[in-house]
Amino acid sequence: MFVGGTIMTINYLTNSGFVTFLQALILAMCYTVTQDQRGGKVSYMFISIPAQLTPYAMIAFNLLFPGGVMNMILQIQGLVAAHLYEFLTRVWPEYGGGRNLIPTPASLTTVLRAAGTLQTNVAAAAGIRTADRASGQGTGASRGPLPDSWRTRGPGHRLG
Repeated sequence: MFVGGTIMTINYLTNSGFVTFLQALILAMCYTVTQDQRGGKVSYMFISIPAQLTPYAMIAFNLLFPGGVMNMILQIQGLVAAHLYEFLTRVWPEYGGGRNLIPTPASLTTVLRAAGTLQTNVAAAAGIRTADRASGQGTGASRGPLPDSWRTRGPGHRLG
């Protein structure tokens, strides 16, 4: 909600005149996700780049298409909104000594916690292992999709 409102505010203040904001929201989501994956490599189209540069590659890729400059301006608005969100929720509380200026509403936290509990209960009743046990969290292998995540599973053994 914060990022969407910020994109709309930037659009209004700059008098850009955009009426759809999906590209800005996608870029904002990409920026937020890749900040957690620093040091990882990703393939964007046909090149390998560091994960944190993916949003900038998305912006630059627009120059290959007609009307790409306008899309680039819209995506930059999303980048500014995501950067502001990242600063106010992570950087400022951790390094600036402040508090989180955009706390998650308690009602949303309650709904999501209840949905997670319901999913776990239904999975247990059906005899399905939930993601935390299936992903190897207890083995230390829950590092995510980074290329070196397979190394934490142990030495392995030759088959055959």
